[in-house]
Amino acid sequence: MADALLATTGLTKRFGGVTAVANISLNIVPREIRAVIGPNGSGKSTFINLLSGIYRPTAGSVLFRGEAIDRLQPHRITRKGMGRTFQNLRLFRDLTVLENVMLGYQWKVSGGLWGTIARTRGNRRVEEQIEAQAKLACTRMGITFATDLIAGTLSYGQQRRVEIARALATDPALLLLDEPVAGMNAAEAQELSQELRRLRDDGITILLIEHNMRFVMNLADRITVFDHGERIFEGRPEEVQQDQRVIDAYLGKAHGAA
Repeated sequence: MADALLATTGLTKRFGGVTAVANISLNIVPREIRAVIGPNGSGKSTFINLLSGIYRPTAGSVLFRGEAIDRLQPHRITRKGMGRTFQNLRLFRDLTVLENVMLGYQWKVSGGLWGTIARTRGNRRVEEQIEAQAKLACTRMGITFATDLIAGTLSYGQQRRVEIARALATDPALLLLDEPVAGMNAAEAQELSQELRRLRDDGITILLIEHNMRFVMNLADRITVFDHGERIFEGRPEEVQQDQRVIDAYLGKAHGAA
């Protein structure tokens, strides 16, 4: 697809004799919120790890902004405009919220080790830019009240917001979210849904993996369904809810028939 922001073709990942992701071809267009759903072990996290450079594919390709990225290191993919969060929180619990978010922008720092130690004029200017970018990300995620708080003292749901803000600080065109509402209550999930729509309206494309089906169905423009490493269906939320293959994958064929 010529206008795709992200495109995978035949993307496959094998671990020994186990095929975790099998021949996935998928296109995501700009300003889209795309969800990937599926039962546990269906290959969702492996897929997002292939996109972000944590794994290298056994076969197939990943194009981002028209450029092949499937052989690049994660930090180089980040520089090209892809940010992500992880299924398990990866915050520095003893640092402040602002310090955690600033770390997302550290790849912009220039001046090397000596510039950091000597705090050269250029290095200080970049640090000021990083702080401003981090504060903006905190504002977008509704956590400005917590910028000076220690990250480990926040609730689990608030820490999720901090991690998303840190990904935003990289100034991504595409934001990958791995189970963003895990640990959130219904009210927190609803607030996050509204904030993600605002990010989309600001021009950020979002790809998310999530088990909370109410959250997914109310948020996603399109949904891709995985089962046993394969893509079994793709469509709008209302189409996904009615597809028998999806029902069978989640509930078992006997329940689906019933």
